[in-house]
Amino acid sequence: MPTGEIASSAEQNRALGLSTFAFTICFAVWTIFAIIGIEIKAELGLSDTQFGLLVGTPILTGSLTRLFLGVWTDQYGGRIVFPLTMLASAVSTFLLSYVDSYYMLLLVALGLGVAGGTFAVGVAYVSKWYPQEKQGSALGFFGMGNVGAALTKFVAPWVMVALGWQAVAQIWAGVAAVVAVLFYLFAKDDPQLAARKISGEKPATLKQQLEPLKNEQVWRFSLYYFFVFGAFVALALWLPQYMVGLYGLDVKIAGMLAAAFSLAASVFRAYGGVLSDRYGARKVMYATFGMSLVLLFMLSYPATDYVIHGIDGDIVFSTSMSLIPFVITIFALGFFMSLGKAAVYKHIPVYYPGHVGSVGGLVGLVGGLGGFILPIVFGAVSDLTGIWTSCFMVLFALVAIALGWMHLAIRQMEQKAAGIDTRSLPEFPEMADLHDETRNLAATPSKVLTEWAPEDPDFWESTGEKIARRNLYISIPALLLAFCVWMVWSVVVAKLPSIGFDYSTNQLFWLAALPGLSGATLRIFYSFMVPIFGGRLWTTLTTASLLIPAFGIGYAVQNPDTPYLIFLVLALLCGFGGGNFASSMSNISFFFPKAQKGNALALNAGLGNLGVSVMQFVVPLVIVAGVFGALGGEAQLTADGEQLWLQNAGFIWVPFIMVSALLAWLGMNDIADAKASFREQSVIFQRKHNWLMCWLYTGTFGSFIGFSAGLPLLAKFQFPDIEVLKYVFLGPLVGALSRAATGWLSDRWGGGRVTFWVFIGMMLAVVGIVYFLEAGSWWGFLGMFIAMFFLTGVGNASTFQMIPIIMRQEVPRLMPHLDAAQRTRQAEKESAAIVGFTSAIAAYGAFFIPKSFGTSIEATGSPLWALWGFFIFYGSCAALTWWAYTRRGGLLHDIERGRAPSPVETPAQLKGANA
Repeated sequence: MPTGEIASSAEQNRALGLSTFAFTICFAVWTIFAIIGIEIKAELGLSDTQFGLLVGTPILTGSLTRLFLGVWTDQYGGRIVFPLTMLASAVSTFLLSYVDSYYMLLLVALGLGVAGGTFAVGVAYVSKWYPQEKQGSALGFFGMGNVGAALTKFVAPWVMVALGWQAVAQIWAGVAAVVAVLFYLFAKDDPQLAARKISGEKPATLKQQLEPLKNEQVWRFSLYYFFVFGAFVALALWLPQYMVGLYGLDVKIAGMLAAAFSLAASVFRAYGGVLSDRYGARKVMYATFGMSLVLLFMLSYPATDYVIHGIDGDIVFSTSMSLIPFVITIFALGFFMSLGKAAVYKHIPVYYPGHVGSVGGLVGLVGGLGGFILPIVFGAVSDLTGIWTSCFMVLFALVAIALGWMHLAIRQMEQKAAGIDTRSLPEFPEMADLHDETRNLAATPSKVLTEWAPEDPDFWESTGEKIARRNLYISIPALLLAFCVWMVWSVVVAKLPSIGFDYSTNQLFWLAALPGLSGATLRIFYSFMVPIFGGRLWTTLTTASLLIPAFGIGYAVQNPDTPYLIFLVLALLCGFGGGNFASSMSNISFFFPKAQKGNALALNAGLGNLGVSVMQFVVPLVIVAGVFGALGGEAQLTADGEQLWLQNAGFIWVPFIMVSALLAWLGMNDIADAKASFREQSVIFQRKHNWLMCWLYTGTFGSFIGFSAGLPLLAKFQFPDIEVLKYVFLGPLVGALSRAATGWLSDRWGGGRVTFWVFIGMMLAVVGIVYFLEAGSWWGFLGMFIAMFFLTGVGNASTFQMIPIIMRQEVPRLMPHLDAAQRTRQAEKESAAIVGFTSAIAAYGAFFIPKSFGTSIEATGSPLWALWGFFIFYGSCAALTWWAYTRRGGLLHDIERGRAPSPVETPAQLKGANA
């Protein structure tokens, strides 16, 4: 913008100084009800909802007028519009002191509210004095006028106590009128308006000014400002009476403490502008929303009393936020909101340099509406719930929505930016790497990889491999922890009866089965999340989500009176770990070239699977010791008088989950052009072999994960005198290792033939399990299950080896119009989609197998019915494999016997990529 070259530094400073001072006075007038409203509420006997409407009414006017005041400033100049607006507000503020009914107060408050509209005037006026690279800092400094709210809270209580609330209104009106006159006398026309007057050019029409408002981006900015500014105004109005009511403070003390929030949310706005100019508005917005989410969660938690029925009597404790931590927390919240306010308005002059008034006015309008709507919502929610902290609960939900929409929009922008002319992109600091052609990915690594070409040997060797392997090495422990949490109930339920939980056998098997149900269902959805959210954020969120069931289990198992419903919910939440596999594999597959996908995915999946055996090995060790001391809670006594810290089954994963989530956020990357179309992949639902392979893979991986979930509890019931938890981890360990170690069998003999004999072997293993159960032989029972796990691992590899070969055969028949290269691409695309879908369907085995054991034991007193059901199911799998694939005339018969060439070599990315 050329205005920075036209205006001198002295002129810029004068325009900025006058505007900031005038806006400070306007903001003090605009928030006057935060103080005098308390006295009016008591005088008129208003409810919380009526009080919220009163303090919000000026905010409504100040918001609705911002759009048109911003447009008028672009057309007629801030030197005229600013003082006229202030004078109109001053008249209404003065009249406020002469009304004594609630409805007349509302009417006069509408006129008083135009003081808030001066923000749009100042933004449009100040931005025209500065070049683009300094507008963030200038508008941030101007926004410090929000400190007027603190000015009212500091001074008004003392004036109100000494002279009455009417005197406050009269004095504030007089100051506003004087400042309006001074502004007109000392301000000048902005450079654009002055140049337009000389040239005789007419200002843009109202229609032209409002043209950008049809863009979704403008409304997204408005939502951001609805929180960072609207919530600031709402809290500035709400906090004094909140602290008077909750903490029993005097109004003067409450006003001064609430001013700490207003100060933080105002003074640091200039710093937010500097940070936005230097580091980019996007980073500032992430910091604002992320930290606000944490702080609002702390503020939302209501004061609660807990009673734990302990061994030696009730243990009573409470959680509540006392006054000093509350003030510190709202100060921190105000600080981050002030940064966000500056960051939002940093965007507007860059994206819409010719429409700062209209766009800034709309954003300010919506933001200001937050100051009107939210106090009313606060009052209504408070009246309905009777919970003091309900206002912060509302804001927590609001900022979560804003953060989600922002990240989705940024992901779409990054994907669109990949491979386009960077000169068309706005020159934000966070986009500097895109504009600077002298920089390269190796020299300036970014969390978002806008150029990613792993198939290029030079790129892979110089840059790509290091980044890809870093993401893989962070992904592996995150996935391992996911499997640990997913299957943790398989051990916990085996110990619940011994510490006083009186649940039936079927109820316990339900708890062991439900994580499989939710985990399998989540896999279907998780597989589509990485292209939407980005692998870095999604891995961080899904890993952090494991904290919910981990903490929940740790607290729930300490009290035998915990309702069964709570355990059912926690079991379902453990499914978060099961869903992680789909998104983890999808994310890692984008990083590696085809020649190395197989090994990378095998490492990710294989070591992730080991989480089951790691959990079943670790949990029995940590529940017999007070690992966390007093922080972990008291031990529970078993019927035999032994001490158990069963809560450690959940707590032990917490520090590792925290570290893993932090590593994912700090060390992983997003790939901008990582795209996946559900429509393109949905063709697999028309392929009969997709459904046939779902049946077969349920027989292999479904058995692996299902027996992992059900074996500990089954073994505990069948062999109560054996410390079964010391040994059951061997099964999942053997199954995970055999998957990785036996892929060569399918390469040598063919996946179809190996799968057929795997199911025959699994049928024999079932017979062996039944025999040793009836014989009461623990070691024979365990040996047969280890053999079963070994066979599931072999079958996991062999079934997935079949998929690409099947589709290379089928695609030419189903799509004969494609040329050879297109057939290959289509076959690989469908093969990858079938891999993901079958892994999701097969994961339901983690639900059906434990549930089958529980139902069988409840109905007959024995698991034999369930085992014979598995025998029949494996028989159907063997028959299906033979009939469809390995018999003479079957789809794979000639290929696996070397009598027909394999359509194309098995894609490397599918070898071993099964879990």
